[in-house]
Amino acid sequence: MATADEANTGNLVLIDGEVIEGISFGARTSIAGEVVFNTGMVGYPEALTDPSYSGQILVLTSPMIGNYGVPSDDVDEFGLSKHFEGTKIYISGLIVTDYSLEYSHWNAAKSLSQWLNEQNIPALYGIDTRKLTKKIREKGAILGKIQFGDEDIPFTDPNLTHLVREVSTKTVRVIAEGQSPRIIAFDCGMKLNIVRYFVHELKVCIIIVPYDYDLEKNPENIAYDGIFVSNGPGDPTLCQETISSMKWAINLESPKPIFGICLGNQILALACGAKTYKMKYGNRGMNQPCIDLRTTRCYITSQNHGFAVDNDSLPADWKPLFLNANDMSNEGIIHSSKPFFSAQFHPEANGGPFDTTFLFKDFVEMIKGNVAERVLVSPSLYERKVLRKVLLIGSGGLSIGQAGEFDYSGSQAIKALKEEGLEVILINPNIATVQTSKNMGRASADKVYFLPIQPHVVEEIIEKELPDGVLVSMGGQTALNVGIELWKRGVFEKYGCRVLGTPIETIIATEDREIFSRKLQEIDEKLAVSYSANNIEEAVHVAQKIGYPVLVRAAFALGGLGSGFADNESQLRELAQKAFAVSDQILIDQDLRGWKEIEYEVVRDSRDNCITVCNMENFDPLGVHTGDSIVVAPSQTLSNSEYFKLRAVSIKVIRSLGIVGECNIQYALNPHSEEYCIVEVNARLSRSSALASKATGYPLAYVATKLCLGRDLVSIRNSVTKTTTACFEPSLDYCIVKVPRWDLAKFNKVSTKLGSSMSSVGEVMAIGKTFEEAIQKAMRMVSGGALDGLEGNLPKGEDLDDMLSVPTDKRLQAVQYALQSGYTVDRIHELSKIDRWFLSRLKIVSDLKAKCEQVGSLVNLKTPLLKTMKRAGFSDRQIARYTRSSEGDIRQFRLKAGIVPFAKQIDTLAAEYPAQTNYLYMTYNGSESDVAYVESDQAHQHSALSARTLRSMHDRDVSLSQNPGPVMVLGCGAYSIGSSVEFDWCAVSAVRQLRAMGDKAIVVNYNPETVSTDYDESDKLYFEELTLERVLDIYESEKSVGVVVSVGGQIPNNLALPLSENGVRILGTSANSIDLAEDRHKFSQLLDRIKIDQPRWKELTTWDDAEAFASEVGYPVLVRPSFVLSGAAMSVASTPQELRNCLQNAEDVSPDKPVVISKFILNAKEIEFDAVAKDGQILNYAISEHVENAGVHSGDATLLLPAQKLYVQTVRTVKQIASQIAQALRISGPFNIQLLAKGNAVKVIECNLRASRTFPFISKTFDVNFITLATKVMMGHPCKPFNISLYDYDYVAVKAPMFSFTRLRGADPTLGVEMSSTGEVACFGRDVHEAFLQALLASNFKLPQLNAGKYILVSIAQERMRSEFMEAMDMLRQLGFQLVATPGTTEYYRNRGFSEIISLEKPGEANEDANTNTVLNWIHSKKIDLVINIPEGTTRHDEVTAGYLMRRAAVDFGVSLLTNIKCAILFAEAMHMRRDLECRSAEDYLATASVGW
Repeated sequence: MATADEANTGNLVLIDGEVIEGISFGARTSIAGEVVFNTGMVGYPEALTDPSYSGQILVLTSPMIGNYGVPSDDVDEFGLSKHFEGTKIYISGLIVTDYSLEYSHWNAAKSLSQWLNEQNIPALYGIDTRKLTKKIREKGAILGKIQFGDEDIPFTDPNLTHLVREVSTKTVRVIAEGQSPRIIAFDCGMKLNIVRYFVHELKVCIIIVPYDYDLEKNPENIAYDGIFVSNGPGDPTLCQETISSMKWAINLESPKPIFGICLGNQILALACGAKTYKMKYGNRGMNQPCIDLRTTRCYITSQNHGFAVDNDSLPADWKPLFLNANDMSNEGIIHSSKPFFSAQFHPEANGGPFDTTFLFKDFVEMIKGNVAERVLVSPSLYERKVLRKVLLIGSGGLSIGQAGEFDYSGSQAIKALKEEGLEVILINPNIATVQTSKNMGRASADKVYFLPIQPHVVEEIIEKELPDGVLVSMGGQTALNVGIELWKRGVFEKYGCRVLGTPIETIIATEDREIFSRKLQEIDEKLAVSYSANNIEEAVHVAQKIGYPVLVRAAFALGGLGSGFADNESQLRELAQKAFAVSDQILIDQDLRGWKEIEYEVVRDSRDNCITVCNMENFDPLGVHTGDSIVVAPSQTLSNSEYFKLRAVSIKVIRSLGIVGECNIQYALNPHSEEYCIVEVNARLSRSSALASKATGYPLAYVATKLCLGRDLVSIRNSVTKTTTACFEPSLDYCIVKVPRWDLAKFNKVSTKLGSSMSSVGEVMAIGKTFEEAIQKAMRMVSGGALDGLEGNLPKGEDLDDMLSVPTDKRLQAVQYALQSGYTVDRIHELSKIDRWFLSRLKIVSDLKAKCEQVGSLVNLKTPLLKTMKRAGFSDRQIARYTRSSEGDIRQFRLKAGIVPFAKQIDTLAAEYPAQTNYLYMTYNGSESDVAYVESDQAHQHSALSARTLRSMHDRDVSLSQNPGPVMVLGCGAYSIGSSVEFDWCAVSAVRQLRAMGDKAIVVNYNPETVSTDYDESDKLYFEELTLERVLDIYESEKSVGVVVSVGGQIPNNLALPLSENGVRILGTSANSIDLAEDRHKFSQLLDRIKIDQPRWKELTTWDDAEAFASEVGYPVLVRPSFVLSGAAMSVASTPQELRNCLQNAEDVSPDKPVVISKFILNAKEIEFDAVAKDGQILNYAISEHVENAGVHSGDATLLLPAQKLYVQTVRTVKQIASQIAQALRISGPFNIQLLAKGNAVKVIECNLRASRTFPFISKTFDVNFITLATKVMMGHPCKPFNISLYDYDYVAVKAPMFSFTRLRGADPTLGVEMSSTGEVACFGRDVHEAFLQALLASNFKLPQLNAGKYILVSIAQERMRSEFMEAMDMLRQLGFQLVATPGTTEYYRNRGFSEIISLEKPGEANEDANTNTVLNWIHSKKIDLVINIPEGTTRHDEVTAGYLMRRAAVDFGVSLLTNIKCAILFAEAMHMRRDLECRSAEDYLATASVGW
């Protein structure tokens, strides 16, 4: 990326006087022409050589051009160019946003710049093509010129020139002599792919004649069977000679068949007596939807024309054949009785889709005298079964591989269903989701069942509710598997419940590898070589057949669960054994690591309209699960041929399978050819679907639901433009980069290698005009603000070549480190197999960093370099570091220079149509915003004066109602361990309440999985970073009245103080109070000051002080850094060495924040206090208790609400403490306090002045919305407390954690002070035991089965805990469970009357192969049904212990595991007290509440 002062510049001059400077990458030749745009995302070599563009300056809206270079001018056996559409470049000039100086493609012969220079064509980049497109859209095609230096040339209008005469052949040329039939083709500027298609695909002979060939006189005596009129440039009325020939031809008594394309359509219309007109700006792109008026089918077409046929002027015996579904313009004509027809679009495409090539075949068949078979549309397509009630099956708790994207899809589905007037029944135990909410001002389910998503439970609901339809495609693999099982059992048929959308048979076909392979063979498509196996020996045989290495996968599994690569038989057996633990069938696949991974999102309706909504390319080559790969949309390294070949295959496959709704198809593409194979099809909404929806603005889940109900794509409106149809394929004039979020550092012993099994817990999506702008944004997003951008990093002791070769969660930083260290792009590609184009763009970042560091200081920083760096995605903080200045200094410097970001719309059609959308992103690669702000001078909006003015608004006496500005709500950012869907629920609740009160709400968030980033939810959505820089940009541009930081978790909360210091009004609790609560040292001092008890603490200063304090209070101690979420780097130390390790970890997390150590209190009960306060006075609160004792992070704890075992005095003390803290901090809004209780002594652990993860749980349990109340408080509205009595409830709710240890290879599945759960579920029950068992089942815990020949393994390290578990052991024995134990545990219980316990050797204490009575052998052979393993203390050990091996084996082989003594006891009690678990909805429970008696 060159700076303007270092490169040759030129100007685009428009006839209205606007002059736009750009950087030259073509010939320095001044030219004039008509400025037009093309919205295609690939195909620039094809577009530039299209004769229809003759005389035009072409604006390509796709932001990065030149990526795959230019192919060679090879010719086929007929002398036709294989790759181009003409014999030269026909455009006059080229305008793009960004040009790729480096290209990468196996078929490239030269760069685009070299090609343009060779043919003397000027080209400019660095121009806001979106602004230009909007101008053309609004004013029509406009004259312009590209000029260099002082040269001034006149404007010329190519439409006044006979362009067809210039581009048409001058001689007659016969192609494929000897083939038949013979077609005479009038060359008005004919694209070569038309000729190629005729002679190669249809095997006909083409006689190409000039446009003015006199057909009546036929001077060359050409024998022909049919007439073809080609495409071409300009005004059709200038082609009088062609029109005359067509008039003669159509008036013959025995006419020859005639077919026209594009200009040929207009010429045929003029010949029959109709009229044409000049369109405002024409249709020029590859995604124009055209309806066949014979069948009502809609096709996606490629077009390039500025004139159209007037339908009203057609004679009586001529009819429109095709209609544009967007602007209703004519797209083809047909004679009612004679063999004449034409199409305005390009059936042969190139570039573009070739969905309508059947028109060529129809033409040839017409010539042969074969009357096209009249295909009647089946009446069943118009049958829409009347539905009354639909059951929607959700996805359950969030886990790795199945996260918040299904809350988004489920919420969209409910919206679509309610719009159709249907009653909606939902089963989903994930209580933190938006979809399980009611009375939030938007469409909601009529009944919600917080129950385990298991076949028998869903069957009970169907029997009770009698729905007549069920949706299984919106709840991930969980819903799909349940749907398949119920279908197999005949449950749906039994109750007359119809599966909506894709038939279950199709779902099974896509999930079963052998059936899927057969289906693909039927349509001549191939799957990656793959075989299924039903046992380990079959797997070994199959692997030998394929050849090592192979990929092992579990069938019917989500996110690659139970998969991995095996290099030999030993590894295969190990992987197969684990895979069989989660599935009855495993798949052995060919290893295609190193190939490109490409994905298409496909939508099909019941009338067989089929479109691809988004195509995506993985940054990482195949071998890394797509959920763990960086993903780029649209693809950047595919040529037009590759892009549309894979698109055509996608549509072919999905049609053949009969999928209705949305699905995705994944490919492996050979990086050295066009060879490909299909990896898989997901016949449901997936993680990629949510990403594609947010990337394009196309609401896939909403549209798919409508299609499942029988609606067709054409009748559904594009929700962004409001005027165009949903039967279209979005064009993107920006680049999307998805980066996964890993939290592997939280787990002990976990492998950081990435492979076929997904391990990321969340993801971010960044939007920019260039790849480097987007990926730098993404790195800031995914780190939660810890990183300033993309920086190189090599972990201590790691080998750089190994880091590049082996995919890990740190490989991207290693790539950047290698570039900064002098590695070449080729060397990195050789090691990583990452495409050279991506690496070359990363090198731009590396080179700019080096250049800025050479500058050394702000004084020496020049404006052009700063502007270039901002366009490449560098943050103010990054640049400040390189120039040894401050973020504030850089901000002021660039504002003074007028360097500001511009807001651009995500409008689905690259500005071709006006967009009524509030969906925005910000970029420095532009020159105007798509939205109008209060002031027109954007630079002025960013002035320091505005910050000072806004600072005065902190005064609480200023009424918010007097300020008409919008309210900004900061979202949660990436889902991570500790910040998940519960914070999205909080943000959505706040936004909906704001809008209900009449306030305008702006959401800032970057998580594509969330409901808050659905643009329907807010008045404006900025899909942007949650950084100080970007929030200030938006705040000042929007003239916001204030910012809500308390509903998005820790990331927004951390911004409170810096935002406040920059003049931003923080709504609710003050930033100073937030800082006081977040800073461990300050908060502890506050508690001391107001005389509230807390564990003894001390601020860390030196190692000696820390050791002295720990010795004084006695081990264990807790090390706690400030400003963290989910206990990041929080740990318990039981020895001086452990304390030293803890301090090092804490320093790594937050080196600029204080660290506090405190006495860790053993055997204490932990209590959660959630509340809303106003000006320090508590309005409503909830007290819940943990089942586990203190020492387990609250996010991993099992919560009971209402609390069941708290003393009255304890509750009274908790309320008094909370009231004191609320008053001391002047809290206005939501807050959470965590406390310890031992006896009646209560101590405070921490206070969060924001919504906590338990707010959805308490709100839905009590059937009130705490965030609604908090929002009223923060906005200064009158608010009345809810009527809540904590103990007047006839039910109990239990919230249980969801863990994903099966996906975290090697991680120790124990619980401690650092959070490790990935999600949560909650269930209701008549008592705590019923609710607890339901919650366990909902978290995928499998209950041990009696009389199944299996055992419960008990292994408890401490004698005190063995004693505590004694009664529970007796309950299990009374229930009839067979018990086994490790030696120490066996001896303890045998000595106390449990003589029947079988003793098993611990791992490491016996020869596993020789001795069958070992724990691991029994787990491996599936004799164990449940493992109860209670390790020592709360500390984590680095060594591999016997306990670790037992726990890990249980996880790897799908055996239920309990590691906490309190949970194990409650489990035994619940099993002992067990009665039939009731199938009751939340509404059933809430109706029985006896509040107010």
